[in-house]
Amino acid sequence: MGLTKSEIFTEKQNRLAQMMKALAHPARIAIIQQLVKKQACVCGDLVEELGLAQATISQHLKELKTAGLIKGNIEGTSVCYCIDSKVWNQYRTAFDAFFVTYVNKDECC
Repeated sequence: MGLTKSEIFTEKQNRLAQMMKALAHPARIAIIQQLVKKQACVCGDLVEELGLAQATISQHLKELKTAGLIKGNIEGTSVCYCIDSKVWNQYRTAFDAFFVTYVNKDECC
């Protein structure tokens, strides 16, 4: 299996691919949906809400935090997570720009 040659793609293409990769797992989508639904920081409720193991939730939270989509604050013995609104808006802008570029004028296939 060869390496991805990211240097042959534009910075914008690479960034969009990274954004999509951050969301490319149903558990991460479910986590994001819970955080959006709550509209507040969530502390430990995700295991109960999603029915996944704590270790699984933690791994996906780490991926989302690395991508910048969420941020976490330590409160006592737990970490509370919420959507990072600045990055959320960057994702929205990038996805909107990507999806509006195609206009279906007629069925081609």
